[in-house]
Amino acid sequence: MASQLQNHVQYSKVGIIGAGISGIAAAKQLRAYDPVVFEATDSIGGVWRHCSFTSTKLQTPRCDFEFSDYPWPERDNASFPSYIEILEYLHGYARQFDVLKYIKFNSRAVSIRYVGDCETAQAAMVPGEYGSLLRGHSVWEVAVESGQKKTVQWYAFELLVVCIGKYGDVPKMPNFPRNKGEEVFHGKVMHAMDYSKLDKKAATELLEGKKVAIIGFKKSAIDLAGECAEANQGPNGQPCTMVIRTLHWTVPSYSIWGLPFFLFYSTRSSQFLHERPNLCFIRTLLCFLLSPMRRAISKFIESYLTWKLPLSKFGLKPDHPFVEDYASCQMAILPENFFSEAEKGNILFKRASKWWFWNGGIEFEDKSRVEADVVLLATGYDGKRKLQSLLPEPFASLIVDSAGIMPLYRGTIHPLIPNMAFVGYIESISNLHTAELRCKWLARLAEEKFKLPSVEKMVEQIGKEMEIMRRTTRFFKRHCISTFSINHSDEICEEMGWKSWRKRNWILEAFSPYTSQDYEEEK
Repeated sequence: MASQLQNHVQYSKVGIIGAGISGIAAAKQLRAYDPVVFEATDSIGGVWRHCSFTSTKLQTPRCDFEFSDYPWPERDNASFPSYIEILEYLHGYARQFDVLKYIKFNSRAVSIRYVGDCETAQAAMVPGEYGSLLRGHSVWEVAVESGQKKTVQWYAFELLVVCIGKYGDVPKMPNFPRNKGEEVFHGKVMHAMDYSKLDKKAATELLEGKKVAIIGFKKSAIDLAGECAEANQGPNGQPCTMVIRTLHWTVPSYSIWGLPFFLFYSTRSSQFLHERPNLCFIRTLLCFLLSPMRRAISKFIESYLTWKLPLSKFGLKPDHPFVEDYASCQMAILPENFFSEAEKGNILFKRASKWWFWNGGIEFEDKSRVEADVVLLATGYDGKRKLQSLLPEPFASLIVDSAGIMPLYRGTIHPLIPNMAFVGYIESISNLHTAELRCKWLARLAEEKFKLPSVEKMVEQIGKEMEIMRRTTRFFKRHCISTFSINHSDEICEEMGWKSWRKRNWILEAFSPYTSQDYEEEK
């Protein structure tokens, strides 16, 4: 049905696109401005609501995934909560702080246009001052489609906060040579995004008794393999084959040789070993001298994983150091039954850099073939394309740099895009924690409790972070700050006028992990 246009433009100071974790955090922190939140679906939760499988669980302990003023009921429970428990937690938070009243559900932002003055736009594209987030007049207008008739209503805002995230909505699809795409395949091809929309019965029917090939070896692919093995336990069960281009380190739990994992990367003393922005000469030299210790810690963890898990037996031991996966937020927690199912032959593995379809399955460069009735694509999402399709030019072209990375100051402000903030695009080991802290920073910036540096200084700071990521991991395009996350939070706190060292004493400061609880509002 064609969209119907309503000409009247509704004005509010602050607009937020998306009601996932970042969106509800932004709505809570910016509630003084009665923000309008557009959520394309009928529920909050983002990827936890719309991209989760039956078996999907949190990848971190509860205490690493909570808002600073809303602890989990059983925060010391060592088990990883299911996606349903996470959704219940997020709904509890939204109800506790009355966030739901700001959200317009089933309201999809379909277009954004810039209506600020040309001088402001030009000033943002050359070195100079970024300016205030709230200017007293509209800067952005958003077209929002809602209702069965898909009526389009325009809204105007002084500040627009984009929280649609990197995952979901736009699947990343592989390209194939001519006549070797899915059109020649006689079976079923489905992306993980579409699989996540199936209920348990439909998912079982898709997998049960079928030869399944799963493309990928990150968390979604690993969960899919587990569900496939579970569906094929009967006498007619078939093995599933994981087709792997790049191996990544996986861990069975947050314990390494009996030591808690946080000791290696999540304390101030452990992150002291790693590079971070704005180090003085002596600290830079010290960091260089300590590089053997960084490598030793990575080797120590690798030794445990190769002892604990049959990685060599199945050809799943990565060639790169563990720290590179941690530094790019690609470390995955394994389901309990993953390798036991592999031992029984229910999960098979095939290394391949290139593959394509034939009518009975998929074929590889070495001319070998895997027969398949179903091919599941756990090939990720194209969050940048999703964002670029929404923004107008020239901002759509500016949103990523030549390396394909979003250059965001404090993970939030693009120096060349005025009066717009982005939350949820730079990753850490706890995305909820970093999203909340950035939203607190954003709210204080909107209140003009501090000023941003010049555009030139912001670009310089972003460049320093990028360079550290490049030196730390070959997967730097993931844009993850996990090895210097505490320093990142320190700098945010300092800009807000908060103390950067948040613990009660120096022993805790050095050796206990930092969590959201450390960043409660200062009285």
